Amino acid sequence: MSGHSSILPSEEAFEDFKKQCLATENWLNKYDSNGMQVWIEMPADRGNNSPKVHKIKCKMAIKDVSAATMYDVIHDGQYRKKWDPNMLDSYDIARLSDNADVGYYSWRCPKPIKNRDVVTLRSWRVKDDEYTIINFSVKHPDHPPQSNLVRAVSLLTGYFIKATGPNSCTFTYLSQADPKGSLPKWVVNKASQVLAPRVLKSVHKAGQNYPEWKQQNSPDVKPWLHPEQSNICMMDPTKLSLQRADSLENVDESSKVDTQDGEDSS
Repeated sequence: MSGHSSILPSEEAFEDFKKQCLATENWLNKYDSNGMQVWIEMPADRGNNSPKVHKIKCKMAIKDVSAATMYDVIHDGQYRKKWDPNMLDSYDIARLSDNADVGYYSWRCPKPIKNRDVVTLRSWRVKDDEYTIINFSVKHPDHPPQSNLVRAVSLLTGYFIKATGPNSCTFTYLSQADPKGSLPKWVVNKASQVLAPRVLKSVHKAGQNYPEWKQQNSPDVKPWLHPEQSNICMMDPTKLSLQRADSLENVDESSKVDTQDGEDSS
């Protein structure tokens, strides 16, 4: 695809993300309890070219919150400050289109590991009873890596939310992200499998509490549904480029973790 919007996800990108969220072939189930499942992708080609950082998928059956509400929860940056205990900072940098923006997010890591941040392009789509949000890391000329944080990389992260009733849905989170630094990849993969269910439980609780909170906090303002409400400045997408993991400096954290297990642990 050519033109000024080439970095923006196409319809094919959304369809491919949906396909990955629904797929079971080449995915290994690592957790299945109380309506929640965690899977890791097992590439058909397990050779040297297979990625060291797992692609992880977490699926949750929600019986008491609508798909539309869960979609609002993921979008609402003001509300995230209320329910995300790991967040250090988060803000929108610029709009790229009616359904895409670029933003910044930083989060706390357990000491003595350094805290992380990302700059990502986020795009979203609502189609019938399906709600999709995807993001990936980009380079922004005015937001380079900071010395006090490790710049992580989202290769592909997103949410696929499908209504199963007027007040119920399936909520799928899929991510392949490299936290960078020099953490052994087995540590990254293990941590992802443990943390993902905790995060989704927090998101579910946030969904339960969102309608009451939103009623008291600009209930009619939802720029992700009504782009004319946005007061974020527009930006030319051509000023952004993909952030690749291998172009970022690795910060030595090898002394911070117990590396008694091998990198191939899973």
